[in-house]
Amino acid sequence: MPHRTLVSYNALLAAYSRASEDYSIYALNLYTQMEKLGLRPSSLTFTSLLQASSLRGDLWIGLLLHAKSLKFGFLNDICVQTSLLNMYSNCLDLSSAESVFCDMNERDDVAWNSLILGYLKNDKIEKGVYLFNKMMWAGFTPTGYTFCMVLNACSRMKDYFSGRLIHACVIVGNVSLDLHLQNALVDMYCNASDTRTAYMIFSRMKNWDLVSWNSMIAGYFENEDGEKAMNLFVQLKALCFPKPDDYTYAGIISATSAFSCSSYGKPLHAQVIKAGFERSVFVGSTLVSMYFKNQETEAAQCVFYLIPRKDAVLWTEMITGYSKMADGMNAVRCFSEMYHESHEIDDYVLSGVLSVCADLALLRQGEIIHSYASKLGYDVEMSVSGSLIDMYAKNGSLEAAYLMFSQVSNPDLMCWNSMLGGYSHHGMVDEALKLFEEIIKQGLVPNQVTFLSLLSACSHSRLVEQGKLLWNYMSRIGLVPGPKLYSCMVTLLSRAALLEEAEEIINESPYFEDNIELWRTLLSACVINKNLKVGVRAAEEVLRLNAKDGPTLVLLSNLYAAAGRWDEVSEIRRKMRGLMLEKDPGLSWIEAKNDIHVFSSGDQSHPKVDQVQAELHRLKGNMIITQNADSEAQNACYMSYRS
Repeated sequence: MPHRTLVSYNALLAAYSRASEDYSIYALNLYTQMEKLGLRPSSLTFTSLLQASSLRGDLWIGLLLHAKSLKFGFLNDICVQTSLLNMYSNCLDLSSAESVFCDMNERDDVAWNSLILGYLKNDKIEKGVYLFNKMMWAGFTPTGYTFCMVLNACSRMKDYFSGRLIHACVIVGNVSLDLHLQNALVDMYCNASDTRTAYMIFSRMKNWDLVSWNSMIAGYFENEDGEKAMNLFVQLKALCFPKPDDYTYAGIISATSAFSCSSYGKPLHAQVIKAGFERSVFVGSTLVSMYFKNQETEAAQCVFYLIPRKDAVLWTEMITGYSKMADGMNAVRCFSEMYHESHEIDDYVLSGVLSVCADLALLRQGEIIHSYASKLGYDVEMSVSGSLIDMYAKNGSLEAAYLMFSQVSNPDLMCWNSMLGGYSHHGMVDEALKLFEEIIKQGLVPNQVTFLSLLSACSHSRLVEQGKLLWNYMSRIGLVPGPKLYSCMVTLLSRAALLEEAEEIINESPYFEDNIELWRTLLSACVINKNLKVGVRAAEEVLRLNAKDGPTLVLLSNLYAAAGRWDEVSEIRRKMRGLMLEKDPGLSWIEAKNDIHVFSSGDQSHPKVDQVQAELHRLKGNMIITQNADSEAQNACYMSYRS
């Protein structure tokens, strides 16, 4: 152009500022040219320039432009003020945005919406919702985009009452229901567990996008309605458009993971492969979770190793999956690999793997993970601290557990319970009861875990009266005992040979499905105490619920044998052979050189079984030689004494 005016510069500035972040630098360079030519900027100039700095997220340039707009007298212009609001919000300087908003003499819809969006984008959700309500009371109309953002904010805050009020405002205000607003409403109602209303909105939509379908499927998953999720997925597949993406498959696999994987999971896995998403880390995480829930460890491992780029979520699914399968060796190994591959490790992962070390008594591995947690700064997190206390306590390192406990500034009930469980597990009943008194003094309300540890300690120490006091105390504070507490109380009374009282407790229990274990515990005590009358009643109760219960038949056989009733013993043994009942093999494991080795009786599967057996034969030979030498020495002493 031979002659460039302010209008032409402003037109190009507006185009650059609306384009993208890459073009925003051109807008700023253009302003430098204007200054060199001596052109005086207008309010439109600063509106475009502030938009450009907002795109770049450059607060320093934004502050310079703020100063320039003040110099040229444009601070009272509502368009400039709104642009300043957007710039400060995008640059995370909300205090300056609030200052600009307060200085505005006249606030239009755009100004209100700009500050509300600024709050919501910067996770100041409560302030954003508060300002939204204030805006509505002031008589201003939010944009559809603002409604979407506020509805999403209500979902994040789990403030579904406000979400429903906003929906009412949309209806009363006759706001145009575009696709984004409809999707936001569906998502909010799904998060509020109101899938009925969500589906009503979904079914009235004229056009759906993939977000609509994914939100509805995810809603059914969150509300554990896998069948409806599957029906919706079938409808989506029948439409042919839009095609399901990795989020769709992840949602439907999660929704149906509670069902048999042969019915839903494996056919869906086949569709994932057909659609080309088998290497998606997002879908892979849900497949791993689904296979672990169905106890198919090998299938979960196959999915895991097929994915080239694994994220922290996928690693976490593997670790928690191994933990739930009581496969501590693989859980710890998986954590070690995750750490060495520099994946982000959070407190959830650390707590999970420490729980494995606690349950399987892996002190050395637990100490290594403690050092990882300290290095990453997570050892101060309450969940990790509680898991560390639990790990040290269950491994018998009570001094380390108490040291960890004493370093927690304001321990929650989980930390107290971990320490209490350690004392209980190692028979330190006096320390456990003193700690319980401290819990009460701290004003904490004990829960099922607290009393489970205390009753267990009383049971092992045969403190029957103390156990009864604790049982009655639960009723006083309104705590309803769970199945494990009933089991612990029955064990306590059975060990004290109070078999009739134990029987009364079982009859009081409302957990009929768990009563098999209670009756079996009582039966075991009857075998020890040779109480045929109560024992037979206990066995009858179990066999009434499960006629093929092998352990009960074994115990009943032992009870009859103790009473000398061999005809009944023969009858039970014959019945067991007819049912082809066998005992599950017991497992033992040892830790050697930071590795865990698992064995069962007669097991030949260990890779070093020949070396192990050779070493056992060598040790056995040494024991025989030592035994013979001891016998010879004793005989020599005896002969010398006789002489």
